[in-house]
This record gives sequence, structure tokens and C-alpha cells, in this order.
Amino acid sequence: MAEEKFSVVSPFDLSELQQLTYNSADDVEHSLSTASSLAAGEPLPVWQRVEILEKTADALNQRIGDFALMIAREGGKPLKDAEVEAIRAVQGIKNAVEVLHGEAGTSIPMGLNPASSQRLAFTTREPIGVVVAISAFNHPLNLIVHQVVPAVAVGCPVIIKPAATTPLSCLNFVKLLYECGLPEEWCRVLLLSNENSEALVTDPRVNFFSFIGSSRVGWYLRSKLAPGTRCALEHGGAAPVIVAEDADLESMVPSLVKGGYYHAGQVCVSVQRIFAHSSIVEELQSRLVEHIGALISGDPTLPDTDLGPLILPREVDRVEEWVDEAISLGAFMALGGQRISETCFEPTLLRDPPPEAKVSRMEIFGPVVCLNAYNDVESAIQQANSLPVAFQASVFTQDIDRAMGAARKLNASAVMINDHTAFRVDWMPFAGHKTSGLGIGGIPFTMEDMTQEKMIVINSPAL
Repeated sequence: MAEEKFSVVSPFDLSELQQLTYNSADDVEHSLSTASSLAAGEPLPVWQRVEILEKTADALNQRIGDFALMIAREGGKPLKDAEVEAIRAVQGIKNAVEVLHGEAGTSIPMGLNPASSQRLAFTTREPIGVVVAISAFNHPLNLIVHQVVPAVAVGCPVIIKPAATTPLSCLNFVKLLYECGLPEEWCRVLLLSNENSEALVTDPRVNFFSFIGSSRVGWYLRSKLAPGTRCALEHGGAAPVIVAEDADLESMVPSLVKGGYYHAGQVCVSVQRIFAHSSIVEELQSRLVEHIGALISGDPTLPDTDLGPLILPREVDRVEEWVDEAISLGAFMALGGQRISETCFEPTLLRDPPPEAKVSRMEIFGPVVCLNAYNDVESAIQQANSLPVAFQASVFTQDIDRAMGAARKLNASAVMINDHTAFRVDWMPFAGHKTSGLGIGGIPFTMEDMTQEKMIVINSPAL
């Protein structure tokens, strides 16, 4: 069979960046066979893993600019945000090393009854085995770090399949791992068709499956996993924000704009549905329009760009259709609503789209935010909780009782008080509830997922 090639293109101007070749079914089998053999043997010594990761963090830190430009070119993320992503990737590697420094087992009490006398018990953590990861396009370096580095840190062989739209950051990062001492067989990058991806994921030799991407694909693949394969899924949401009448609008608006339009809204916890009290909603709308209107859209590789393209032209088509539908159903266009080009869409603010509109009930994953007025906060929270997705949420208020009351009632894995829904640091737990995901992300939590606990009991008269 002839090799199947594909092009990696700039999502902004659709120019070809590089031509790559898909890996074959034989490559999948070879990678799985190699990884399975490694998992059955001894992992790399901890000191060696620490040394490799420390060298990788230092090397990546020296190439922040190169990786940031690569992220901007292949993913369309504005350069200034791509630089932040590359810095986060360095910090993520260092976080994994810190976790290794503190890793320890647990002492299990013995001698509490006659049956447990003269015994010593403790637990250790061991690598779970072969890790297979499928990643998403929107953070083409940092997501790879979150899936690959924990596996390397705990001693698991890992096979990573990056998004076909943004594989270059992954390929270059794994190459950096090799340069810093990781034997190549411990981490393989596979560029795969959907058919070969499914064959890889569902193979019984896979011990842990990490998926970041669409809910439809993630839950489907989970249903096909071999018995015994553990998994973590990270999907999307339609993040709600509750704004009380006493909210500090001056400090809140820049935060909401950043949370809603960062990477053109292509983030799983982007601000999407703002519910603002009717007494302040008009002023909030006016301030939002002013700040959103000042955003600079265009070439993501330019230093002043705030808003780049969507990842594919068909996503621009979809966002345009959803916005037009919302308007036809009665939403008011407060700002934007038009495509700028084949690849870019205006930052858009919709007022009071009805609940049946797609923008109200589905993840937009584009530069569109919905502003809704409410009179009763309980009804606003009920609307916020009405969807099958649940990820991060926000509450803006100066009243601590009101903040905590709303935080407790919102169906979310994390609630930010006086901050936007997309806030994240890489050592905190990061998880979707309901259809938004399974398991807990974040470097330390993924490292725990990629290990398994073993108890050892010593029976000795000396004890």
C-alpha cells in the first residue's frame, strides 16, 4: 500500500507548512509490541527520568520563541498567547519533577488486632503500563506535555497521537525529549487515520488511555476499550458566568473578554453564557462591546494580534450558521456576527439568545459570547445547570455569602469567584463532569492515574 501523505497548513492563510506521512497499521503494531515489552520489564531509574525531564525543561525554556511561533503558525493562536503556552509547558515539566521528589508510599497500620500482629504493611506506586494518548489542536504543545510528561515521569512507555491539524509542536517536543536523553522506544509519535487510531486505542495491550478532544469521539472510544484499560477523558463545556448586581464591572469586563475570546474561543472552558442581573446588564453590555471592539483580529504570528483564525474554514461556516440561527430565533446582535475571511470570524456578543438556540445549548468553540439578563438568581443557576455538559463556571459578586451560595449550587467541577471560567494553573485538578469528561487532569493527578498502588505486607516475629 502506498504511503498516505497529508499537509499541515496555517489556519490563517491556508499556506502549507509541512507535508507529513500517516503511519501504517504495521507501525501501530510495532509501537504497541515495543511498548508492551518495555512495560513488562524494568522502568528507567527514577534519577534518570528526573535528569531527562530537567534537561528537557531547560532546553524548552531556551526555545520559547521557536515553539511559540510554531504554535501560532500551525494552530492559529496569537503569538503572545502562544508564548504563554510555551512557558506553561516548561512549568509543567518542572511540576512533574517536583511530584517525583515528593512521591512516597503509605504506611498501613498493623498490629491492631491479633490477626495483624507481627506484620508491617506499606504501599508503593508502580507504572500502570502502556499509555496511549490522543491529543487536541487547541494547545498543541501544552496538552502534549500534560499527556506525555506524566507518563515519562512515572516510567510508562507512551504512544502519542497529536491532532492532524497541529502535529508539529508534538513532533518537535518529542524530538527534544530524545535529545535530552529519553530512549526513543519510550515515547513514540504516531500520525494516524481514524481507523488506525481506533485500532491503537482499543488494543488489549493498552493499560491507560488519555483523550483530549470531542465528547462524541471520546465517549465512543471509551466504549470500545479492552477490559481492564483505564482511561481519562477531557471534553468541552459551555461555561456559565453568574454576575450579581453588586459585581465590580470595571475589573470584571477585561477578565470576561479574555476568558471568552482567548484563542478565538477555542478552549473547553471559554466563557460562553453570561447571566447578568437585569439592573446592571445594560451597563455590562456597553462595557463588553467597548472592550471586545478593541480586540485586534488577524495574523496570529504578529505581536499585536488578539484574535486569530478558527482551526478550519468549516468551523467558521458552523459558527456563522449558529449565530444566524440565534438571530433568527430572536437574539439581539450586540456586536460582530460576521465572518472576516474564509478563516476568521468577528468577535461576537449575542444578547438573550433563546434556550433552544445552538449557542445556548451547545459548545460554540468560537469567538461568540452570549449575554443573558435575569431577575432571579435561582432561575439563572437553573439555566446554567440545564445542559448535559459541566466543566468550569464563574460567579462575580462582592458578597461572600452570595458567592458561596452560587458556587455550591452550580453544577461544575470548579467555580471561579471574581475570575473568568478559563482560569487554570497546571498543578490544579482539571476535570469535566457529566458528558464533559471522566477522571481528573493536571500534572500531579495524571501522574497518579498512570500509576497503580501495590501493598506489601511483611510477616516477621521480629515485628
